[in-house]
Amino acid sequence: MAERVKETDPEKLTLLYERFRDVCLVEKEVWTEIYMPRDVKQGPVLTNVQVRYDVEINKPHVTDVLEANIPMGKAALGAAIEQYRDHISFYRKA
Repeated sequence: MAERVKETDPEKLTLLYERFRDVCLVEKEVWTEIYMPRDVKQGPVLTNVQVRYDVEINKPHVTDVLEANIPMGKAALGAAIEQYRDHISFYRKA
């Protein structure tokens, strides 16, 4: 099994929470896996190369709250994610 690395960079986490919100809205359910474009410092950017993140929610009721907010739209789901940020973690596949 591949090693997982918990994401702790504040800027990256902000992007991951936004991506998580958008994926949940599109899929109409709380998603446990998301993909982000790979950071490229130089050279050509390959848009099909992405980094996979596992999403872990450490309290079952948080998943229920997030699911209940999905039908209410982007603002409601975003507020719920912000409220429960401490319970939502992202692990990058190494």
